[in-house]
Amino acid sequence: MGTNTRCATALAAALLCAVAVAGCSGGGGGAPAKKSGAPEDLAAASASASASPSPSPSATAVGKVSARSTSLGKILVDGEGRTLYLFEADKRNKSTCTGDCVKIWPPLIVAGKPETGTGGVKGNLLSTTTRDNGAKQATYNGHPLYRFTGDHKPGDTNGQGDVSFHDTWYVLGTSGKKNTTPQQNTGGGY
Repeated sequence: MGTNTRCATALAAALLCAVAVAGCSGGGGGAPAKKSGAPEDLAAASASASASPSPSPSATAVGKVSARSTSLGKILVDGEGRTLYLFEADKRNKSTCTGDCVKIWPPLIVAGKPETGTGGVKGNLLSTTTRDNGAKQATYNGHPLYRFTGDHKPGDTNGQGDVSFHDTWYVLGTSGKKNTTPQQNTGGGY
């Protein structure tokens, strides 16, 4: 599938999710607390990353960075086990993913320094960068970190090797280097 088709499909899926979340969110006083990392948190993180001057408190729920063993080896994941990616177009500690990009590749937004999780994550490689809108985005070894809306459950790595927004997306190992192992799952990715 071509890059433009994948982007359009992923964008349509992200927008459909946002509409569904908006339609389901009520806000009555008796509503149970949201589970961190739920789709509405990702939508809030995306909206925060692209529009508001400061990070949304709900965006901090997945601000822990751990490592998980996958078919691609040991890779970085957020506090909910969702795969984290780097974007080749980014400069050291500077995100270039804005506008429509953050709708498909939501940045890992945090309120303070991200927490060091388990699995061999090196705390000295974990930091933040300030996005153009003032939000703090988690970084690892200078790489701004993102999730992918095409990953539907913890452990999915559907964004590995994706070429969109004029460059390539990769998972990161605990060393802080990109993992260029080709994606094993050839069906169902964006």
